[in-house]
Amino acid sequence: MTRAALILTINPGTTTTRFGLFAPDAGAVTPVTEATIEHDEKAMASFAEIADQLEFRAQAIAEFLSTIPGGVTLGAVAGRGGMLSPVPAGVIAVNDALVAFALHTPVYRHASNLGAPLAQAIARQHGIPAFIVDPVSVDELPDVARVSGFPELPRFSFVHALNIRACGRRLADGLGKPFEGLNAVVAHMGAGVSIAAIKNGRIVESSNRMENSPFSPERAGGLPIMPLIELCYSGKYTHAELTRKLYGQGGVFAYLGTKDMRQVEARIAGGDAQAALVWEAMIYQFRKAIGAMAAVLDFQSDGIILTGGMAHSPCVVEALTAGCRALAPVHVYPGSHESEALAAGAARVMAGVETALNWPVVPGGERIAC
Repeated sequence: MTRAALILTINPGTTTTRFGLFAPDAGAVTPVTEATIEHDEKAMASFAEIADQLEFRAQAIAEFLSTIPGGVTLGAVAGRGGMLSPVPAGVIAVNDALVAFALHTPVYRHASNLGAPLAQAIARQHGIPAFIVDPVSVDELPDVARVSGFPELPRFSFVHALNIRACGRRLADGLGKPFEGLNAVVAHMGAGVSIAAIKNGRIVESSNRMENSPFSPERAGGLPIMPLIELCYSGKYTHAELTRKLYGQGGVFAYLGTKDMRQVEARIAGGDAQAALVWEAMIYQFRKAIGAMAAVLDFQSDGIILTGGMAHSPCVVEALTAGCRALAPVHVYPGSHESEALAAGAARVMAGVETALNWPVVPGGERIAC
């Protein structure tokens, strides 16, 4: 009996590589198995560049596949999209040009840039297609949203598009309407925060990860601009040091020395007034950003979605629901749904429901059949 072909998903993080196997069925997917490999921080730090980790991580994938009883037949591979130049939403077929861009000239350095190269490496071994789906550089902003107030610094989109669009599709399915007709506010709350407005299935506005975003467990978010300029020229920090403090050592960590919100809530329960203040300030900023996105939709929204790791917290959900339910019904989809979203994107292409884009891609770019 021929084994059914599965979709392999690959999601590289700073010190983790997450895998999943999914069974496709008419554009939908069913999870088969998922796993996360925790990489030693010292081992990862030994690589001079993120691109140098490619062979190391490819070996980890091979070891993962070797553990599947009876082996596995693959039909496609879907990797996490990296820090690319602006692209439209959707599925992008991986080619040599995309791999070269992700490895050598990405917009920002991040482990997710290895998603496309790893997907291509595995796909070539099996003679199957490789894709990425809804990278963080998905940019569907209208022109009016790009005007920042200073012509040399136009606003742009950098958003957790993969999980945001996956949650939007989930809400649309629950409401019995097409995703292309959905209007919703989505708050992705994890190590980083994206709060976005979906209008007719398009992410037309978002807080961006470091522009107007609320602070998060490890990121400073939007800051007072004039004091920030003074700090940049103060000589107190190098460019690399300040970048690291704002993006990775900012937010809750800068105030409380931890990125684990479970620890923060435990400290609050123990009477820690500073922890309570920082937590309340973070929730306050979340509520402001959700309200701003609701305004973008003229306060006519099908719902507000709370997702990401912090949506597992009853305290966070209760506080945000109490503050936002007057705007629209609140729906809670805790955790990240990235692996399933990657697989679903590949499945839609395999089923002919969606056509993959070809790299290089610009908004409105050519779509190719795969």
